[in-house]
Amino acid sequence: MSAPQLSFEFYPPKTPEGATNLLAVQQQLAQCSPEFFSVTFGAGGSTRDKTFETVLQIKNQGVAAAPHLSCVASTKESIRAILNDYRQHDIRKIVALRGDLPSGTMSAGEFRYANELVSFIRQETGDYFDIHVAAYPEVHPQAANGVVDFKNFQRKVDSGANAAITQYFYNVEAYFEFVNQCEKAGITIPIAAGIMPISQYSQLFRFSEMCGADIPRWMRKRLESFGDDRQSVQAFGVEVVTRLCEQLIDGGTTNLHFYTMNQSTLTLAILNNLNLKS
Repeated sequence: MSAPQLSFEFYPPKTPEGATNLLAVQQQLAQCSPEFFSVTFGAGGSTRDKTFETVLQIKNQGVAAAPHLSCVASTKESIRAILNDYRQHDIRKIVALRGDLPSGTMSAGEFRYANELVSFIRQETGDYFDIHVAAYPEVHPQAANGVVDFKNFQRKVDSGANAAITQYFYNVEAYFEFVNQCEKAGITIPIAAGIMPISQYSQLFRFSEMCGADIPRWMRKRLESFGDDRQSVQAFGVEVVTRLCEQLIDGGTTNLHFYTMNQSTLTLAILNNLNLKS
């Protein structure tokens, strides 16, 4: 069985210290021969310049960069300008997302959904970009139900997506059920499993509430039992996420995408356990 392709997500640093840290993290994770590094894009393009700077830094390290591009509260003109900037710098991958409305913004702008952004990118640039989109094995928190959510995903694929990255999850069955659903629907694009290392329980709980990721009851109970013992939380998290990745790989998953939170220690520990660390 061949090793899975790896990719890693970062967010644009806000301070010079954060930028120095991120560069070190990227250099460490680059040793794992990733397919790409992705970089998030703030609500309404609030981190546009920082995202661009981070993408160019990644490219200069010799790693493929996949900038996130969210369309809500954006205009076609602004998206077109961003796409042109990336083309001028030979960036070939895009993670196309709907994104969140910035606080206080009432209008969604010229795009309502991610499939409209995918269609626009294809209309403007043809096959230039390798377009990745989001997938939700446990259903998007704003979707009416699983059927509606899957139809939304199908629309993104039909609009021209090349690959998908899932929201993180801890129920491996949810991922495999989603993949089976895709196969039955004739969807054949690669679907990378989103992996979230566990650093702090309170942070994980907050993120999971927002994005609709389920933390199984047995996991919650164990994490709560550690209280403020962060070292025990992280050791347990490495064990749990390693086992999750093993199940994914044994089940035939070919792509793992790590949400790093701009840190490398826990991700590298998991990869080391999986014998995927160079």
